[in-house]
Amino acid sequence: MPKIDVDLSSDTVTKPTRAMREFMCDAEVGDEQKLEDPTVNELQEMVAELLGKEAALFLPSGTMCNEIALRVHCRPGDEMLAHRTAHPIHFEGGGPAALAGVNVSALDGPRGQYDVDAAAAAIRPENRYMPRSRLLWVEQTSNLGGGSIWPLARIDAVTGLARTHGLRTHLDGARLMNAVVASGLSAREYAAPFDSAWIDFTKGLGAPVGAAIAGSREFIAEAWRLKQQMGGAMRQAGIIAAGGIFALRHHVKRLAEDHANARRLADGLAVLPGVTLDPSTVETNIVIFEVRGALDANAAVGALLARGVRMGALGPRTVRAVTHLDVSAGQIERTLEAARAVLR
Repeated sequence: MPKIDVDLSSDTVTKPTRAMREFMCDAEVGDEQKLEDPTVNELQEMVAELLGKEAALFLPSGTMCNEIALRVHCRPGDEMLAHRTAHPIHFEGGGPAALAGVNVSALDGPRGQYDVDAAAAAIRPENRYMPRSRLLWVEQTSNLGGGSIWPLARIDAVTGLARTHGLRTHLDGARLMNAVVASGLSAREYAAPFDSAWIDFTKGLGAPVGAAIAGSREFIAEAWRLKQQMGGAMRQAGIIAAGGIFALRHHVKRLAEDHANARRLADGLAVLPGVTLDPSTVETNIVIFEVRGALDANAAVGALLARGVRMGALGPRTVRAVTHLDVSAGQIERTLEAARAVLR
């Protein structure tokens, strides 16, 4: 394995800073299952307030947030509406089917977003032969949509339609804070139209473990039961919850640095003859581009890795690079040097 000087494969590769590690080490702890861990309780209260919901629940991962939401909102045989690039369709091990028995209606639309017309066309009529449309799903920002930010007007339109038809709504907010920093809108504004919403602490926010989901008290009570059932029960979890508290206090505003680095990377890649990329589409910290010419995506990624830069191949000619707190402006210039050598 070549030495990796710049890791742009994902923002999940971030490592906790020294200050975060010290804060976690000193965290006050108790039995989380008995609601006696003060650090977990504090984090849950912070997230509930941040998202404007009645309560929140600390969970080991964002994937568990998504799967619990599916199981609370739906019954086996129900159907959720989501963009065809949505995380649970591609990256949760078939969880919607295996854990919730939920059918998925995959909607189309540019850059990981569907519109109200696409959602309206997918909602099933009442018919015993068909699955019942039960849940509408939005991923903010859209990962495979290149970190695109759902406009609040579009969110209001599709969630309003869902409520008219009696559907529940869920916000996959894995990178919600990137949207908040880039747009200037609050997390509460983005989460308001949804019955449930969650944020991840392990991506751009830089914590080593965990996510938290928020909703009504009734939703969270049922989520607790499913957390226990699915093996997510923890004990003195304040040590890891402290990473989330530190991240919310210290690592949100600095996401703007990741966005600036992504734009600089996109500008530099776009001028290379072996790359197809419109830099204006880069809104947050994800840069997705196409390679052309002799190299396909796997070959390009391998050649970059040989020069110490790691990205990821998403398809035959599609490459993804993700900026984060462990990537500096200087490392972006180092990346562009390697790209100029490879993507000619």
